[in-house]
Amino acid sequence: MHIEAPDVGAYIDALGRRARAASRRMASASTEARNAALRATAAAIRAGADTLQAANERDLEAARAAGHDAAFVDRLALTDKVIESMAAGLEQIAELPDPIGEISDLRYRPSGIQVGLMRVPLGVVGIIYESRPNVTVDAAGLCIKSGNATILRGGSEAFHSNQALAALVHEGLDAAGLPADAVQVVETTDREAVGALLRSPQWVDVIVPRGGKSLTSRIATESRVPVIKHLDGVCHVYVDDGADPDMAVTIADNAKTQRYSPCNTMETLLVAASIAPELLPRIGKVFAAKGVEMRGDERSCELLGAAGLPATAATEEDWSTEYLAPIISIRVVAGIDEAIDHIGRYGSAHTDAIVTRDHQRAMRFLREVDSSSVMINASTRFADGFEYGLGAEIGISTDKLHARGPVGLEGLTSRKYVVFGSGQIRS
Repeated sequence: MHIEAPDVGAYIDALGRRARAASRRMASASTEARNAALRATAAAIRAGADTLQAANERDLEAARAAGHDAAFVDRLALTDKVIESMAAGLEQIAELPDPIGEISDLRYRPSGIQVGLMRVPLGVVGIIYESRPNVTVDAAGLCIKSGNATILRGGSEAFHSNQALAALVHEGLDAAGLPADAVQVVETTDREAVGALLRSPQWVDVIVPRGGKSLTSRIATESRVPVIKHLDGVCHVYVDDGADPDMAVTIADNAKTQRYSPCNTMETLLVAASIAPELLPRIGKVFAAKGVEMRGDERSCELLGAAGLPATAATEEDWSTEYLAPIISIRVVAGIDEAIDHIGRYGSAHTDAIVTRDHQRAMRFLREVDSSSVMINASTRFADGFEYGLGAEIGISTDKLHARGPVGLEGLTSRKYVVFGSGQIRS
């Protein structure tokens, strides 16, 4: 759909007004109604598979005509498996505990009043994302469950798929007696719609970007609405001289090679100098066998070269690069002090891990590494909402206010003070 530029702002303003009104109804909706909407949407997605795939084929044809590669087209495709996964995901969200209305930290004050905190929805969540149309359903499901309204702005490459999915979500909401305006998918590909959304703090309470660094950077720079985000995933594994060598090899391998593209994949390996001569050749053989390019400091290259393993000299830029590819930077450090300093200087505050058998050093690493997830003797790949028991996630935040780390249902809520009295007045 094309909307003339002068009308885009008015269009987003209208979406925002409707979303704000819907958010009030969603906040007061019962758990049963919100769960019913999720299950009804899942059923609608299964029943509407043919319609979904017909709309998706229009996007796939456009992507091929535009010269996008096979990997891009594959990410865009709504196969039978993807459709079932979307439906099953909504049913799983419906089974999660409902955080809304939960009262905690109740305590009596000397005045006799009782003070506590109640968990409440954020209100209207704007989500701006690229490519994969399944994000439309994931984001809608989490917002419905958490009692929020949402405005979704997907990538133009998935326009027809997203509109078809929105219609099915509306079916689910209607079946549960909830307002269709609780989930609105922007119906224009005009890029100004993003700017208008970012300039709408009167309607939108928080923006969540789901996409590459350029998208997130633009949103963080331009938005007048608070943003839940992370820019980079420059994740580290530090192998301490107190590490179990076998464990270190296994964790380093998994953290780097289990998948290359996620933001929680290790990009830099730090190894204590005393264990490096034994450990680096072992890890290097694993990486070399899997086609991982190794870029190291002088000592790393020396140790790997002596073992007949290929390594090139790392540049200053390498230490702060999120490769998202089979490339890793490696540095030999004197010990935990130098490792923590390196992470503080070059890291992105996403996820960092230590491998060690020394409890005091492990606890020091937890305290002093200022990242949204810090791990002991585990792969960085566990930094994920599902793995953390959140059920699902809207994204990962490296900010320090409101939400930090994987953002699940609780991250889409806030808390307000509630006071219970029995006639008390302040003297």
